[in-house]
Amino acid sequence: MIRLFLVSMVILLSINVQATVPDRFTQKNINYRTYFGECPSKSSGMLTLILMKEFEKSGSLKDVKEKILAEKLDEKYFLSDYRISYNPVIKTLKIQLECPEPLAKVQVYKANGEEHYSAILGDNARMYEPQYENLMKAEKRLNHNLPLLAITTEQLEGSAPTDLAIFIKKMELDLRKQVSEIILSKNNDLTIIFALGGKATSVFMGADLWEEKLTKLTKVVGYVSKNKRYPSSINLVNSKKVVVKFSDKI
Repeated sequence: MIRLFLVSMVILLSINVQATVPDRFTQKNINYRTYFGECPSKSSGMLTLILMKEFEKSGSLKDVKEKILAEKLDEKYFLSDYRISYNPVIKTLKIQLECPEPLAKVQVYKANGEEHYSAILGDNARMYEPQYENLMKAEKRLNHNLPLLAITTEQLEGSAPTDLAIFIKKMELDLRKQVSEIILSKNNDLTIIFALGGKATSVFMGADLWEEKLTKLTKVVGYVSKNKRYPSSINLVNSKKVVVKFSDKI
């Protein structure tokens, strides 16, 4: 997959296009209209050129869509959704691409604790190649560091990606920017490590009611940040009470 990505880059640069595809242009008597949404223009430009070439071969939308499915181009080029249509009257091909918001850098572990692979969790709960983060940062579509999320291969096959994506997405962006690590235990207990005031604060969320607890967590973090007195831990395992502990060291 990475090899294909690099080869595509070399081909693209060799024709001096640099993946910069305008939103309207004409080629071989076909009008093209493109929309990339929040997608990185570099990868989306590469994909658009591939789809254009395929369409120009036969003028068949079916061939284009079959190519996307057969070569998994939606995964390779970080898409969450796409729409391609052709109007034969005005000879116009429309290509609309959508990409997910990156939420976390994921480290996937096997049951024995051995690291399996790395990925980026999108807000659609799907996993993407790690270079997606770099592309988004390079184009300033992502202006903060993503938290590191540790998860097992077994959890990845269940509801955990969806549950975590929903939870992270519901965090206010200012709060999310202060998260350095997210850990999901084998028992599905959630622990969040914040970097508050330059110090690590461990937040224990338990295995359920994360959304309800998030409201309380937001208030606690806002309060301690305002007073510039940062706790060593915040315990929200019991949803009915919040236990905040401060280090004895000053």
